[in-house]
Amino acid sequence: QMQLVEAGGALVQPGGSLRLSCAASGFSLDHYAMAWFRQAPGKEREGVSSISAFGGNTHYADSVKGRFTVSKDNARKTVYLQMNSLRPEDTAVYYCAAAYGSSWYYEPPSLTNEAEYDFWGQGTQVTVSS
Repeated sequence: QMQLVEAGGALVQPGGSLRLSCAASGFSLDHYAMAWFRQAPGKEREGVSSISAFGGNTHYADSVKGRFTVSKDNARKTVYLQMNSLRPEDTAVYYCAAAYGSSWYYEPPSLTNEAEYDFWGQGTQVTVSS
């Protein structure tokens, strides 16, 4: 069974850090670009960051630039999201998603077109609060 499993969500104070992980099960990530999305209560899901299949190129939402870093370890079949300087407005359920195909080998997928993604994880809760 092909699935993505996120982990690492937690309650953290403002200014703190977290690292989320997303592990692929049942398939290799070698030919998949990956992305992180998030959905806050009462809001639509939004793209946070994406990374090309070979890991050389990334894209970030303006709201997280300079604070979040996405990385991909194909050998471990895992993608990570390092989140620093967390703010209360970062509170959300975070989802990872996978996009298959040669279009994404060197270019990260869009953060606004969810149709580009083939698999989604179940989400992990991040709460930033004092």
